[in-house]
Amino acid sequence: MGFGEKLKSAFRELADSGTVVGDIKKKAIALNKKIVLCEGEDSRVVKAAAECVRDRIARIVLLGNAEEIAGRNPDVNLEGIEIVDPATSEKLGEYAKLLYELRKAKGMTEEQALEQAKDSTFFGALMLKNGDVDGLVSGACHSTANTLRPGLQIIKTAPGVSAVSSFNLMVAPACGNKYCEDNMLVFADCGLNPTYTAEGLADCALATAKSAQEIAGLTPRVAMLSFSTKGSAKHDLVTLVQEATRIAKEKAPDLQLDGELQFDAALVPEVAKLKAPASTVAGHANVLIFPDLQAGNIGYKIAERLGGFQAIGPICQGFAKPLNDLSRGCKAEDIVCAVAITALQAK
Repeated sequence: MGFGEKLKSAFRELADSGTVVGDIKKKAIALNKKIVLCEGEDSRVVKAAAECVRDRIARIVLLGNAEEIAGRNPDVNLEGIEIVDPATSEKLGEYAKLLYELRKAKGMTEEQALEQAKDSTFFGALMLKNGDVDGLVSGACHSTANTLRPGLQIIKTAPGVSAVSSFNLMVAPACGNKYCEDNMLVFADCGLNPTYTAEGLADCALATAKSAQEIAGLTPRVAMLSFSTKGSAKHDLVTLVQEATRIAKEKAPDLQLDGELQFDAALVPEVAKLKAPASTVAGHANVLIFPDLQAGNIGYKIAERLGGFQAIGPICQGFAKPLNDLSRGCKAEDIVCAVAITALQAK
């Protein structure tokens, strides 16, 4: 879960210029966003913080004790990094009060809020909620739950969004792929929500279309995937996708979105002409919305392992403010790219 092991080879192998990652970094530099990294106890995070500042990818707030960070990382240039210790921060009281107001209806006391606010991930989420940073990245040495729990409790979902979701950027191999017109596809949800309601699936589709445009620079053509195309099969699972398609079209009538479509009808023009001749998306889709996590997770791994695509993600979306989870197996360069993507989401 999180940005995952797949970022390792993908980000290292792609050069910084003329590539997907290079373009993302260039866009992040132009935005000059401030991102909080919650795990100053981890040397990979400290190294990534220094690289982000050096390359101007983002302004960085690193959480932890400054003396301990410097002592554990003598070879890292910490100049330009804002280091904040949650336990001694002058903002602790303000953040604790904010947390209490957010959680008192759930039974949290002021004393509990003060103690909870000292936790680095909660402190980072409170910084984000308070507008003191533009985005948050965590998870290098903590579980996905440790990152997402403060996100769901403090940042919460964006207005009108019923569920947080995730997406993967799928970069076509160097030899290309005849069914990938943009040399990239966007898959969702491949790493976060096991099941969706129709409304949740619709919101996932709309969020992914926005991510495809803002992060990957695509003009989104969204296919709502199923084992049925335009009523060719009857089943409750098909009905779910049909209903999600209807809701998504109502919410975003100008978006190129269609469903339900089988995978081949979504990507192969010849199949699309037979199965969905009236569709402007079928045969040309670049954003693929899988009906559940099982399908999405299996699908992106097939594309990666058998099709030679590079998988970047999962990347979180649907929060009211940008928040992303790392793999505990990540490297410093993975964290740098996570920061860049988070900065773009803050746009």
